[in-house]
Amino acid sequence: MAHLLLIDDDPALVPRLLRRAFPTPAHQIDVASTGAEGLRRVRTDPPDAIILDLCLPDQSGLDVYRAIRQLDARIPVIFTAVTKTAEGAIEAMQEGAYEYLFKPLDLLHLTRVVGEALDVSRRMRAPAIVAETPPDPDVHGAIIGTCPSMREVYKAIGRVASRSVPVLITGESGTGKELVALAIYHHGPRARATFLALNCAAIPENLLESELFGHEKGAFTGADRKRIGKFEQCSGGTLFLDEIGDMPLTLQAKILRVMQEQTFERVGGNETIRTDVRLIAATHRNLKASATEGTFRPDLFYRLSVFTIHLPALRDRGDDLLLFVELYLRRFFHELGRDVREVSLEALERLRAQRWPGNIRELQSVLKQALLQTVGTVLLPAFLPVDLLLEPPEDPAAETSPRFRLGMTLADLERAAIQHCLVHMSGNRQETAQLLGINTRTLVRKIRRYKLEDPLRRAVHGPATTPASN
Repeated sequence: MAHLLLIDDDPALVPRLLRRAFPTPAHQIDVASTGAEGLRRVRTDPPDAIILDLCLPDQSGLDVYRAIRQLDARIPVIFTAVTKTAEGAIEAMQEGAYEYLFKPLDLLHLTRVVGEALDVSRRMRAPAIVAETPPDPDVHGAIIGTCPSMREVYKAIGRVASRSVPVLITGESGTGKELVALAIYHHGPRARATFLALNCAAIPENLLESELFGHEKGAFTGADRKRIGKFEQCSGGTLFLDEIGDMPLTLQAKILRVMQEQTFERVGGNETIRTDVRLIAATHRNLKASATEGTFRPDLFYRLSVFTIHLPALRDRGDDLLLFVELYLRRFFHELGRDVREVSLEALERLRAQRWPGNIRELQSVLKQALLQTVGTVLLPAFLPVDLLLEPPEDPAAETSPRFRLGMTLADLERAAIQHCLVHMSGNRQETAQLLGINTRTLVRKIRRYKLEDPLRRAVHGPATTPASN
């Protein structure tokens, strides 16, 4: 249950908006009408995020915010303010507040910002742990695995966590690079300060600079107010820049300066701002090759790669796959309400045979799809997505081995799915149709269309009797 604390003397409007956006029982919303009451609640029952009005009846919202920072700097605080007091909220942002919103509040904007703050809070408060066996499914942020390459990752985290040096995390997409960044943060000296993450590939180039360094009012079209960027907001804490290999060259020069001097200017501003941020970066690209090709600054690469941690791909982690399957089946039982207690050996072999280009993220997607199709308590190959039902490549170790035969059509995929479902349902057409989500007549029509009837009956019930010729 996410716990929100609203510190605001508005008796109706803001609480009503919050309860509409974050209903019970998934969210607990407490309301304090004064700064003193709000601080008392933070001391006795720390919330996951706080929405704080800048103007309170007993004291300044800024004073309340500074007291909250003394109690626990990890709690994201979102300021609300009327336009005439915007400078006060900006001052709070410079001291590390999560965001500030202007009244009257927009419900969609409020929902997005508070939702993001709750996610940030969860990441900062749920330590990334190392587990050689699947942890409780409610424990998010666990790094699991026992293969030799992952043991080296654990050692590397231990060596660098307490050092105030940049870290570069490399590995394919979906291997869990942010979890490693969180583990470094949680085991380092800044564990009680702010942790913020930014995906450089997910933000348009013209907005990324503002996200990182902020901007002054009037710096560009649409800049109707000053904005505090992540480097200023995160001072004293840790900033994780994911997919830094996709960052434009012009911004790379500014990142290099921040790393060297811990200073920068906001977009459209002349004031030099000092910051104190530990930088952790991640990429799925080969930055050394990119530096040689001229798409990434060599000097920034050398700065970032003082300490590098490489995450292995899922296909290279051996029996760790079984740990992930067990963990996610238990976790998705709570999310999807499917009580699957075991996986058949054939289904496991199908999972083992995959190349997993999307790594752990792809495995999660496949298991969710399979659970939604599963009937009963055992996950069979027939419940796996259609592409996993096909025969695996002859050489699964080859990087370029195709998962599909050249020229395979949608009809070919449908035929393969029907055939495998019929086999695993022992030829029972009613159960097969139910599994496929179609009626029995449609199934019979497709069996005849693809000429599956005789081959399946021979496969399931034995050779068919050849009728005597006339």
